[in-house]
Amino acid sequence: MDVDLTNASWRKSSHSGGGGGACVEVADGFTGVMPVRDSKDPHGPALLFSSSAWQSFVTAVRTGEFDAN
Repeated sequence: MDVDLTNASWRKSSHSGGGGGACVEVADGFTGVMPVRDSKDPHGPALLFSSSAWQSFVTAVRTGEFDAN
């Protein structure tokens, strides 16, 4: 899949830590995909997830599926 992210408007995930560690950014507005990147490497690669895969991930985070036991 080839998506032009040149003019993407990136925002930091509300679940990213404030201490400069695990910072994930996403770019809204792309039909069918969700671009994701590491905020510490803004010129590095971005991962592209299908909208349905991204929604499944967000739902799992919200319901605590990844919480440590």
